[in-house]
Amino acid sequence: MNSIVDFFNAFSETINRLWQGSGFTNIQLSQIGMILIAFVLLYLAIVKKFEPLLLLPIAFGMILTNMPMAGIINMNFYDPDFITSLGYPENTIFAYREVLNEGGLLDYIYLGIKLGIYPPLIFLGIGALTDFGPLLANPRSLLLGAAAQIGIFVAFIGALLLGFTPWEAASIGIIGGADGPTAIFVTKTLAPHLLGAVAVAAYAYMALVPVIQPPIMRALTTKKERGVVMEQLRPVSSTEKIIFPIAVTILVALIIPDALTLVGMLMLGNLLRESKVCERLVKTAGNELLNIVTIFLGVSVGATATASSFLTSRTLLIIGLGVIAFGFGTAAGVLLGKLMYRLSGGKVNPLIGSAGVSAVPMAARVSQKVGSDENPSNFLLMHAMGPNVAGVIGSAVAAGILLALLR
Repeated sequence: MNSIVDFFNAFSETINRLWQGSGFTNIQLSQIGMILIAFVLLYLAIVKKFEPLLLLPIAFGMILTNMPMAGIINMNFYDPDFITSLGYPENTIFAYREVLNEGGLLDYIYLGIKLGIYPPLIFLGIGALTDFGPLLANPRSLLLGAAAQIGIFVAFIGALLLGFTPWEAASIGIIGGADGPTAIFVTKTLAPHLLGAVAVAAYAYMALVPVIQPPIMRALTTKKERGVVMEQLRPVSSTEKIIFPIAVTILVALIIPDALTLVGMLMLGNLLRESKVCERLVKTAGNELLNIVTIFLGVSVGATATASSFLTSRTLLIIGLGVIAFGFGTAAGVLLGKLMYRLSGGKVNPLIGSAGVSAVPMAARVSQKVGSDENPSNFLLMHAMGPNVAGVIGSAVAAGILLALLR
């Protein structure tokens, strides 16, 4: 009898220990809130198809990291004080190798962000997929891409006024470029504690381009301006397309070296494409490599969005400043487009200026849609692709300027 009682006591104690150690008894309200936010992102990615390639892995990474007692990622491993306490200099690979002996899979994957590997690789893939022909056919569109970066500096100043440090303000401002990899690259360098909030805001606004931009575009243009049919772009030779990435790389390296990592990889991918002699490399960079890095980047960024770091008043400010930055960038591009419309005698449709943000090719498609809504025979897509690809370069250059000033 005593043995039976002892057995049931031991069994009961085991069950109680398992229950007390389960997620059901350890989950916190803040974690539930983060999981609900992840569900919203999953809805946008799967149902609405808004930037699914990144919103989906980011959302799933958020679910993983906010599961109670999961310990899926250990951000303290990347705390400089923790690393130096081990006797290693900060940011050395030896330090990471030491601390990651205690880590898991995502701790290793996150190194691609911490060491600045993933964003340049994504730019390599983007370059392999991008045709700079529309930009070369109409070089003036480079100005539209530059104008749209004004939102970055507006948000930067706004963040400073709200009490953020200059490094945090730079990370927040870069959201206005609507370029997720660039936002991650800058934030991981200047303000890694804001990575989750900045990345989620950047990709959320990229996904919401078709929602945010059209009201701004219509408010700043007249019916006549929106209906302008632009002349067909001139053909661009293969020689021009080959010289362009080489020339841009050299120019950026000489003027803004801190932008070279992103711009250089973008131009390498484009040169592989336009040279017509590296088809296998182009296929790899634009497909397999880009897809693999996208998965790793999304999941590891999502895993940084813990309840303690994300559910704060500062996160709400970051999201608010992000939409202000994005709005100002769109408005600046459209307003410069209006100026070009007047200077050209009505030959430039101002709507293409909204594509100066770096959301390729979604922003160009929005320009096309708003223009065709006004004039069904209007075809603005190729004209809008010029400012759109210029925006990719512009956001990387803006990031380089901020890094040069603050790093």
